Amino acid sequence: MTRRIVVVGGDATGMSAANTALRHGGSASYEVVVLECGHYTSYSACGIPYWIAGDVTERDDLIARAPEQHREAGIDLRMRTEVTAVDLDKQVVSFRAVDGDGQDGELEYDDLVLATGARPIRPPLDGIDAEGIFGVQSLEDGEAILDDLTGRDLRRAVVVGAGYIGVEMAEAMLRRGLEVTVVDQAPEPFTQVDPDMGALVREAMEGMGMTVLTGTPVEGFDVGDDGRVRAVRTGDATLPADVVVLGLGVRPNVSLASEAGLTIGESGGIATDVRMRCVGHGNVWAGGDCVQTHHRLSGRGVAIALGTHANKHGRIIGTNLAGGYGAFPGVIGTAISKVCSLEIGRTGLGEAEATAAGFAYVTATIESSNVAGYLPGAEMMTVKVLAEQRSGRLLGAQIVGRANAAKRIDVFATAIWNGMGAEEMTFMDLSYAPPFSPVWDAVLVAARKATKAVEADSPASPA
Repeated sequence: MTRRIVVVGGDATGMSAANTALRHGGSASYEVVVLECGHYTSYSACGIPYWIAGDVTERDDLIARAPEQHREAGIDLRMRTEVTAVDLDKQVVSFRAVDGDGQDGELEYDDLVLATGARPIRPPLDGIDAEGIFGVQSLEDGEAILDDLTGRDLRRAVVVGAGYIGVEMAEAMLRRGLEVTVVDQAPEPFTQVDPDMGALVREAMEGMGMTVLTGTPVEGFDVGDDGRVRAVRTGDATLPADVVVLGLGVRPNVSLASEAGLTIGESGGIATDVRMRCVGHGNVWAGGDCVQTHHRLSGRGVAIALGTHANKHGRIIGTNLAGGYGAFPGVIGTAISKVCSLEIGRTGLGEAEATAAGFAYVTATIESSNVAGYLPGAEMMTVKVLAEQRSGRLLGAQIVGRANAAKRIDVFATAIWNGMGAEEMTFMDLSYAPPFSPVWDAVLVAARKATKAVEADSPASPA
């Protein structure tokens, strides 16, 4: 008997789950139907700022697999189809044709996969729906921004929010020749790192010619008679703007799940078990930006929107749908970004997160070069490490620097994932040659300083 799998959402998690289930289970055993409300499938949303900046020349370069390719693999993929409701008791989803030229209806399922992603945060500010104000979440958003920038005499861009998307879009606008102002209500930009490291990001952005206003909430937008944004209002100033980009982050898109009665976790994402099954429902699965996952250090449920997690979730769900066994082991919050020549990496817990989780910790911050200091082109990076008091267990790390700095965060991520201590990390057998690092790489120097901080903080052993 053929088992029907209905997947809601056709991007990373949804299509990975669909393809994995078919690959392992076979089309004779499973009928897979994917309902996607947008125009595209399996694309890199992370690449949108680089498309707008001009590094990526064609939209299709960001698409890993087009709809027709999924259909050729045996998936019943229905584009521009929005799921409007889920009846868990009847095991039925209701859907409608987005463009109005298709059919509305209902579809029964044996297994349901929710891959509804996340929604950009768009606060209800005065004037926020004006022309020229954009979020950055989908390829459609990228197309709208590029269409708006083309053929217009736009000179001033204001980016609201200085997280991953905010700093990447600030770079894109700067490289397109616009004057860029970045506004963020936090004390320093890029709150994914601690404020002392965020200050380095701000200083670098200002050095690139951007205006960075921190501790500055946005109160609204001035709109012209033509309906287009003219300025961004803050408490202290009115900032002229020809185009505005919202980089305020995202929230899990859980409206469908919540209305169906599924459990929503403390982070705002759908609660699942380690196999990515929705809590209390053995045949309903969820993954990607819409779910809550387990943080391996804090023990808390977190919602972290990253394509790396989404693809892993999809593969795990597909494996389980096909009768295998897959389990998601959790996250530690590893991420990397850049703004022009500045690179930023982080993993594990920052100071506020470590405090909230109840850890007592020490910190160590060092500066080191990316290559042997005597080579031309050597550039400095700043590395910060958090380690647990007494035990010295690594809790987190952050890197801000130039060429080939931020990817070093993966060494810390590997160490933290495996529960290593700062002292143990000090003697890791890392590669060395002058064009790649000093003889003591920056990560080892930081681990060594963290070890000394742990030793200095520990009370003397009793006699």
